[in-house]
Amino acid sequence: MMITAVKSIAERLASSPRRLWAGAFAILFALSASWALATPIGGAPDEPAHLIRAAAVARGQVNGTEVMVPHEVGGIKGHWAESGVELPRIYEDLAETHLCYAFKPWQSADCAPALKHSPGTAEVTTSAGRYHPAYYFAVGWPSLLLPGKTAFYLMRLMSAAICSALAASAVVTAAEWRRRSFTLFGVVAATTPMSLFMFGVVNPNGPEIAASILVWSAAVALLMNPDPELLNRRLARLGIGAVVLISIRPLGLIWLPGAVFFALLLGSRDALRAVLRHRTTWVWGGVALVTAGLALLWSSTHPDHSVFNSNLTPLAAARKTFDNGLTYIKQMIGYFGWLDAEPPAATLLLWSGVVVALVLLALCYARRRDALAVLGVLAGIVVIPLVAQAMQARELGMIWQGRYLLPFAVGLPIVCAAVCHERLPGGFAWRRLLMLCSGALAVADFAGFFWALRRMTVSNGGSFFISPAHWSPPVGWQPCVLVYAVAVVALGLLVAVPDRQGADRQQDASPAGPSEDGDDGGSAQLAAVRVQA
Repeated sequence: MMITAVKSIAERLASSPRRLWAGAFAILFALSASWALATPIGGAPDEPAHLIRAAAVARGQVNGTEVMVPHEVGGIKGHWAESGVELPRIYEDLAETHLCYAFKPWQSADCAPALKHSPGTAEVTTSAGRYHPAYYFAVGWPSLLLPGKTAFYLMRLMSAAICSALAASAVVTAAEWRRRSFTLFGVVAATTPMSLFMFGVVNPNGPEIAASILVWSAAVALLMNPDPELLNRRLARLGIGAVVLISIRPLGLIWLPGAVFFALLLGSRDALRAVLRHRTTWVWGGVALVTAGLALLWSSTHPDHSVFNSNLTPLAAARKTFDNGLTYIKQMIGYFGWLDAEPPAATLLLWSGVVVALVLLALCYARRRDALAVLGVLAGIVVIPLVAQAMQARELGMIWQGRYLLPFAVGLPIVCAAVCHERLPGGFAWRRLLMLCSGALAVADFAGFFWALRRMTVSNGGSFFISPAHWSPPVGWQPCVLVYAVAVVALGLLVAVPDRQGADRQQDASPAGPSEDGDDGGSAQLAAVRVQA
């Protein structure tokens, strides 16, 4: 009954681009907000440092006083260059709120000290003081309106809204293809449980991932599925995604050209000429170049003075990174909390199995340039961590995490879905396959969320049914589970809802082409002739 009602709503939302964007935003925000509420404050990687940075930027403290703080990274001792800022005293307690349960999966989050507002200010330090201030200003302003933990949750919800808006634009871009189920599925497969987790906490990695999903979706659609009527919209989405991606971290200057390069490899020359002839292309290109210049200026004027004495050679670091490849893949799918909330095996197996099946299906029907694009993205997923870690090993040690690569890795399912959309022959029963795969991803997503919530409420060794809960989200754990279950089903049904308008356009343009259900249009015409006879 619930699935039928959700499917009916999904069909209504998919009837127009505006409704689809609003519906996708609502679904993605519900998923992200559930993570925001189900994760203890400070219970995500480096979140205390990012919360402090956001509150400081909102108060005009863009540049703090540099403080060298003793620190240990990957067993290597050194001094981390942090920024000292003056904030309300609650931020002094925030830096220690996670220490009792972080990296201790057997300990629930109820041991964390209470965060209470107290008068006065104190000097606190943050390791995120060198990061570009744009994201922190966008999420930090709620800290000026409300005191205490409420401000922290509002900052999380602001970050979730930004990420959901970017990802919803990617959903609309994918839905503009004629038979949109495959391309929509690519966006859903790219939005891993780890991505949604990062959407729901204060960390620039969240909008970085969301902007990358939008950039990959828009770039591939522009060059592989050209449509003059949609050119302005797609260019605007690509431009917005590029500006956000470049502004977040210096790595955006690598992720953006990578996405554009593989889109060029997939696209046609005629589509590229049409894009280059359009004035909007040069406008957004100029905006992106100015943004890149400002980002480089910020990075060059805010160098990292951290000192870590590592004995690792670049070759040894590369070998160790290669050996950790499976761990990084798991972390891209979902390792929550402070990388101490491991998801169930079902989440890892189902998500990786679906993506592998999508890659193999794309390679089976790919043309030469399509295959080069798919294999190139796969090679990048392997090589980029090796090179990055080898370059940083002496200064910082082994610091790489799987989520750092997600802004590039999201391109794999998006590219493979686009190839399948364009190359699969008529008569292939792909719609049933997509429905099964969407259902598998929904199960994997929900299982990952429930497992992470269980780890925080009762610890890994606690009751499977989270009863009694030692720690609980501010709204209770039951509403979080219910909202997440409904939202994840709705997201899967967006892929399953047939594109009636797209099917009509396709039928008008190519009467003998494959239908939305994967049936051959020529077979339907032959059946009609037999009926008439």
